[in-house]
Amino acid sequence: MILPGAIIVFIYHYIPMGGLVMAFQKYIPAKGIFGSEWVGLRNFAYVFSLPSTMEVFWNTLFIAMMKIVAGLVAPIATALLLNEIGKAAFKRTVQTLVYLPHFLSWTILAGILIDILSPGQGIVNKVLGLAGIEPIFFLGDNNWFPYTIVISNEWKEFGFSTIVYLAALSGVDPSLYESAVIDGAGRWRQTWHITLPGIRPVIILLMTLSLGQILNAGFEQVFNLYSPYVYESGDIIDTMVYRMGLENAQYSLATAVGLLKSVVSLVMISVSYLLAYRLANYRIF
Repeated sequence: MILPGAIIVFIYHYIPMGGLVMAFQKYIPAKGIFGSEWVGLRNFAYVFSLPSTMEVFWNTLFIAMMKIVAGLVAPIATALLLNEIGKAAFKRTVQTLVYLPHFLSWTILAGILIDILSPGQGIVNKVLGLAGIEPIFFLGDNNWFPYTIVISNEWKEFGFSTIVYLAALSGVDPSLYESAVIDGAGRWRQTWHITLPGIRPVIILLMTLSLGQILNAGFEQVFNLYSPYVYESGDIIDTMVYRMGLENAQYSLATAVGLLKSVVSLVMISVSYLLAYRLANYRIF
């Protein structure tokens, strides 16, 4: 049963890794990998000499960190609120509605967001206008764009992540709540002293494993929403690689940036796995 999946992973993930040699070459498609000139670390030196490189790395780190934090807080809060709902039908309805956007692609959601966030005709700015607030160019203002990316991503994904925490909540011993009620504990104290400690291993596990995604700020989302107006705050590593490799045909530079990102991600995944083992006793093998 594992063999078909292993073959697919080997073909599409491991064989292409041979192309990483382009990061150390002045790659020319006509000459191929074996005929292109070897330049060593020159491509990496050139990438770091670009004025926008550190800005792109900072944007990636900033957006990814905000997504990690929001990806922990919002699902936990939603799961705690849903756990307090007594009517099962209403609870299932709300749960279905909040995780439905997860199954929509960013191509579709980007079109929806562009319409509702439009500074001229968007419903969000119309509501703000009723409150006397000037229209905000959410997708064209460098001050607003990173936060728009994080909030829209959380709107899409938090409902699906909530399922994990709801499953963890179902494993908390109900007798603990009964004992807490007898002792006079209210809802807040029950949540603080029973619910949160009960799901703490799951929270720690997901938090530490998310560190491996520290340089993944979401290519599909950013690519569909950003524009040259917000390169200063919205350009990330993946979009930089896309423009270098596919638009400008600078294959060696794009490969160098991608390889650098992969190395940093490998280190962060290793650290996150170590933390998951130390803090949550999580092991793959």
